[in-house]
Amino acid sequence: MSLATSLPAPRSRFNTLPLAIGLFCLLWSYAFVAGKIGVTHCPPLILLAARFSLAGILILGATLLRGEGWSLSWRDAAIFAVLGIANNALYLGLGYTGLQSVSASLGGLIVSANPVFTAALAALLLGEGMTWRKASGLLLGVIGVTAIVWHRLSVGTDSLHGIVFTLASLASIVAGTILFKLLAPKGSLWIGNGVQNLAAGIVLTPIALTFADVHAIDYTPSLIGAFAFLVLGGSILAYWLWFHLLKVCGATAASAYHFLMPPLGMLFAFLVLGEHVEARDLLGIIPVALGIYLVTRPAKAGS
Repeated sequence: MSLATSLPAPRSRFNTLPLAIGLFCLLWSYAFVAGKIGVTHCPPLILLAARFSLAGILILGATLLRGEGWSLSWRDAAIFAVLGIANNALYLGLGYTGLQSVSASLGGLIVSANPVFTAALAALLLGEGMTWRKASGLLLGVIGVTAIVWHRLSVGTDSLHGIVFTLASLASIVAGTILFKLLAPKGSLWIGNGVQNLAAGIVLTPIALTFADVHAIDYTPSLIGAFAFLVLGGSILAYWLWFHLLKVCGATAASAYHFLMPPLGMLFAFLVLGEHVEARDLLGIIPVALGIYLVTRPAKAGS
């Protein structure tokens, strides 16, 4: 018997990508509910300035305590700071302002259109292929999301003012996604996330103190719980997972998982906030799920 045949077969490595995707989708979807709870008890800009500042301090403080070296060049640190303004300050600043007058489920629905614009810009600016399969998947995702949005708007509980802010929020995260792939910062994503949060906190703090009323904060257990989740689960873990998926999957495929946000967001909004969900809303999940499969399914060799 040869040495090669006598050796045990190497054990296959456990694929953690599905776990990372699932955890990201759960955290990102619930963040809309936590954000809705937060803005009902605290002005959105104050909530976000405190959230980003604390998250940045915790991330960079933990890095220092663990004795890790600074792994970012000045260029990469500057890129992460710019991404913090787009992906944190602008995206959530506009989005949370919109959440004051739209439901958590509709806010998640609008932002879930991210893959459509990201895929188009990624094909134009990043050279990511746009096949008929991807285009069909994105179209199915749009159809599913639009069907749900159309019904939600027909209920008449969401304001146009809030919708406009949420659309501007969508534009910000699309821009941040493309910038991340275009500028391709090197170094630790963990430290980069800390820089992003701290930069967003620094930008938002003077704006919040100027235009928001600190005395309007209603210190309740709900606010404290929502804030804790937004800092730990949202700003720290979810954003780290998001940029990990961008590196591993590409901008188009990673963004396609945002199509999962509408059904998950509606479920969490129903369970936690008691927001009304009808059966016709849930029918939109079918084309959404099929669209994600088409966009993210690996292409066959030679195709």
